[in-house]
Amino acid sequence: MSRKRAVGMACQPTRQVCSHEGGINKMATSPFAQAVAFDYDPGHGLHMISGAFVRPWEFAGWKSESLSWKRGCYIHAGLSGEGARLRYHGPQAAEFLASICTNSMATFRVGRAKHVVMCTSDGLIAAHGILQRLAEDDFRLFASGPWAAFQHSKTAFDVQQTIETPFLFQVAGPKSLDVLNDVSGDDLGDIGFLRFRDTTIAGHRVQVMRAGMAGTLAYELHGPIEAGPEIFRRVVAAGEPHGIQRLGWKTYPVNHVEGGFPQATWTFASAAPEEPGFLDYVSGSQGTRWRDPAVSGSADHADMRARYRTPSEVGWENSVRFDHDFLGRAAVELDLADARRTIVTLEWNPQDIIDIYASLFEEGEEYEYVELPSSPHFRLALAHADRVLVGGRDVGVASGLAYSYWYRKMLSHCTIDRACAEIGTDVTVLWGNPGGRIKEVRARVARFPYLDKDRNQSVQTASDGAR
Repeated sequence: MSRKRAVGMACQPTRQVCSHEGGINKMATSPFAQAVAFDYDPGHGLHMISGAFVRPWEFAGWKSESLSWKRGCYIHAGLSGEGARLRYHGPQAAEFLASICTNSMATFRVGRAKHVVMCTSDGLIAAHGILQRLAEDDFRLFASGPWAAFQHSKTAFDVQQTIETPFLFQVAGPKSLDVLNDVSGDDLGDIGFLRFRDTTIAGHRVQVMRAGMAGTLAYELHGPIEAGPEIFRRVVAAGEPHGIQRLGWKTYPVNHVEGGFPQATWTFASAAPEEPGFLDYVSGSQGTRWRDPAVSGSADHADMRARYRTPSEVGWENSVRFDHDFLGRAAVELDLADARRTIVTLEWNPQDIIDIYASLFEEGEEYEYVELPSSPHFRLALAHADRVLVGGRDVGVASGLAYSYWYRKMLSHCTIDRACAEIGTDVTVLWGNPGGRIKEVRARVARFPYLDKDRNQSVQTASDGAR
């Protein structure tokens, strides 16, 4: 008999409003009546309501914000809030996580973190996130959605689950360590890549982890959401001499595309809804985030497989170990034995992009608009897929279109047939939606990751001897 137990974090009374989320009518917490990790001040930026949450959208403008992780640094608060962190503890916590992750837990040491991948029974990616090992029987899972909680609801392993509501701030860029040293009065250069430890900021205990989505040097700050606004203010103040920028959701996806970080809900869709019982679980579960994605792109909108990915299709083969049994293992083994596609960056032809904008000034139907700096804008979970052709034949799907102001290039990720993945290969992307005007955009296979700065894992910090 299962001894698992789910524990919810206590929260302040909040006003309830009716919302329609994920195709399900249910009561949701008013976004203006719950604790947030930052000061809501319209004078300091634009904000959006995403589901039941207020999210920072834009501050100084997308150009300044998109340069931050190359020149100085940024702070981003968008991953904070309810359900952002799940804690698994108990005598069989490791066994439970191994059963749902493609990664091995056998060599996963206490004090380390890793990117974990979770698949459906069919070997399609349902979720991914960062997992920390706090002790032999104690783990924290960040920003991975409700998939692990769904699996926990069915497990017979002796493991407890706590849904936590932390602040999660990403501080990234070449000046990020200088900022964090200044705000904490500590020397945090000893924290190696995917390592973490505690420090103190403004009298609050804060966990610092070296990880992030910028591609360059990056850290995360974790702590109780009630302390979030003060920590956020202190980091911004300490960062001003270093050129810190507040980064909003509008520009946040650009670093994933530049840095080579495929992301569920942005560059591909989670396959979780394909698993029996999942949608029933999220419709009745408290403390979980789920929204049906907005389907778009020139690929048939009924073809969700074009929007899902296997580990090999996003270059995550190194996250798969067959030293244990896990959900979807048989399908993942078959895929890796004969992987047909991989991931590349595409550089889109600038003249063809100009033609799309020019259509706004012409009679008749215009082309589907390309929003800046990313398209479609990441206001909702996305399931976007554009057909990619070579010689009139479908060879892949493109997604995650983003304009890099640093490189002055329009870029996207592309899952493509391996025979067409060589750098310099010319392809055609079909931009638009079925039934609308389609633009054939010339593109070329480019390096992946595209960002050519020193990677976080290779940056040597002053006292980084523990890596």
